[in-house]
Amino acid sequence: MAGDIDLSRRGVLMAGSATAALTAVSPAEAEMPRPEPEPSRMGVTLQVNGARRSLEVDTRTTLLDLLREHLDLTGTKKGCDHGQCGACTVIVDGQRINACLSLAVMNEGAEVTTIEGLVQADDLHPMQSAFIQHDGYQCGYCTPGQICSAVAVLDEIRAGVPSHVTGSLLERPQATRAEFRERMSGNICRCGAYSNIAEAMANVAGARA
Repeated sequence: MAGDIDLSRRGVLMAGSATAALTAVSPAEAEMPRPEPEPSRMGVTLQVNGARRSLEVDTRTTLLDLLREHLDLTGTKKGCDHGQCGACTVIVDGQRINACLSLAVMNEGAEVTTIEGLVQADDLHPMQSAFIQHDGYQCGYCTPGQICSAVAVLDEIRAGVPSHVTGSLLERPQATRAEFRERMSGNICRCGAYSNIAEAMANVAGARA
């Protein structure tokens, strides 16, 4: 019985050795570069600033890179590329998002508004004008995302969407400095123009910040 077991084990070892010999590669073969797999591509159609845009893109392409690299809409800025600074904020189907965190193909059929799309018939959006009036920017890099976010914030307040600082869920939120600061906290201004941004938002909201 013991002999049978030894023979069985020997057979397994011999089979393993044969397999290893068949699959072994020479040092020269190991150093040869392996061909890169072809990236997967997919068609996507978006309504961008009122215009229908159809493209075929690498499925790994973010909405931010589609806007900047494929549609030349460079007003939307790439900051941290990790969703932490808000410089890439755009409005998708009425809600603000970080474009760097959203794949382009995830937004099939969506309506996308960038900083360029807020302008109507060569007239600045009221929020854009208010930022100029109240000096709501300094270097300007974060400004497109700040403005898109500010426009969406006022829409959220008008729609009655509460925030962490809303006093009561039974009452509609008000356009106050506390609401502005809480809701805009995801948009970083390294120059520190926060108080002026709040003043610009209050101007458009018709409220005292």
